[in-house]
Amino acid sequence: MPDLNPQTVAALLPATCRKVFVAYSGGLDSTVLLDLCVGLPAFAGKIVAVYVDHGLQAESAGWGEHCRRQAERLGVDFELLTVDARASNGESPEAAAREARYRALRQLLAVDDVILLAQHREDQMETLLLQLFRGAGVSGLAGMPIASAFGRGQLLRPLLEVAKVDIQRYAQTHGLHWVEDPSNQSSDFDRNYLRNEILPVLKQRWPALDKTVARSAKHCGDAAQMIEAWAEQTLPTVFDPTDGSFNIADLSAITATQLNCLLRYWLRRMGLKPPSQAVLQTLVEQLVCGRCDATAQVCIQGSIIRKYREKLYCIPEQCLQKEVQTNPWIQEQERIILSNGYVLSRSIASAGLSKNLWNNAEVTVEPRRGGEKLKLPGRAGHHFLKKLYQEAGVPPWERDIRPLIYLDGRLAAVAGLWVAEWAWLSEADGCYQLDWRASESM
Repeated sequence: MPDLNPQTVAALLPATCRKVFVAYSGGLDSTVLLDLCVGLPAFAGKIVAVYVDHGLQAESAGWGEHCRRQAERLGVDFELLTVDARASNGESPEAAAREARYRALRQLLAVDDVILLAQHREDQMETLLLQLFRGAGVSGLAGMPIASAFGRGQLLRPLLEVAKVDIQRYAQTHGLHWVEDPSNQSSDFDRNYLRNEILPVLKQRWPALDKTVARSAKHCGDAAQMIEAWAEQTLPTVFDPTDGSFNIADLSAITATQLNCLLRYWLRRMGLKPPSQAVLQTLVEQLVCGRCDATAQVCIQGSIIRKYREKLYCIPEQCLQKEVQTNPWIQEQERIILSNGYVLSRSIASAGLSKNLWNNAEVTVEPRRGGEKLKLPGRAGHHFLKKLYQEAGVPPWERDIRPLIYLDGRLAAVAGLWVAEWAWLSEADGCYQLDWRASESM
């Protein structure tokens, strides 16, 4: 590999980037990365050193001051971010600190901004080995990518293919000053234990271990990209974007391995992390291959997976909470946020619920209590909502949470589905259309 120099960073930086944030801890690696960035005249005035204070050690404030002074000496802007990195129940301190740090950094970026991290080849090796010990698949064994989307911008790791020894040599040659985190010497954390106790022994036998393991990570990354491309191409054959469901009616052309891949990809599309193998097996056994049981469900990451009419649905737990009270709809309101996170909104339409009736009535939003009937436009007789829901294929759990609209105490509409004949109107801009959907934040 060529000598470490500013072009190592420049090769990755888009010429159009607005700001270049450098995650700067004050340690050896990030100190070298910042120094490399300063050697890029084309990006003068765009470099911002960012120190994240986790507040976990007494020395952290002093390290932040060191970083500030170094940034001033180098003539680059500086930002200090303070985060709450305390671990929640069941969360490792390492994971909590990393998530808090990434969350803070992600919020910094605007469109066309980049954030640079100083992880190097040994870091990549440690990541792959830790993932291997946890039983990860090819995506996990791919380690860290050199470039990835991050918030509204992009995250880059310019030193990921650089050996630690080259970083040390650069720092010594250029007379750089950095801080040493004493916690790095503690082997209580998994990564430190691997770095301090295990890898030195392995490198005695296999000196080029970091290079060969990084090569394996690249192979796994290539395989993961191929799997990703297949899943992205295949998922539309079983995915219904209107309700986010996964169709399991005909999986005859899909192998068990491919099914697992699609289910992981589907759950990721629904905003969840990849499930463990045990959870995935339970999902397949109880829902995909199990009999059609309306009460069967699998809980995962605050969401519920349920099955109805040969479809799987992924529903946030909050969305399954039933409204128990009547909510008045004030005339000036265009939307109501319900306690279970759903948003009920109205918009002007040429067919739907009569604006005239709405504007001259007391409008209330009420939960289903059972026994309600509705006469639909152009259809004879009144019908129980239970029957209408069944005919329309509305999942059982949705029937109790979909709100009902009353005008002066009379059932006028089922949000997002039907309007009673007596309240129905077809007139240009003379109607309201009611929409009911989960909030985008859920």
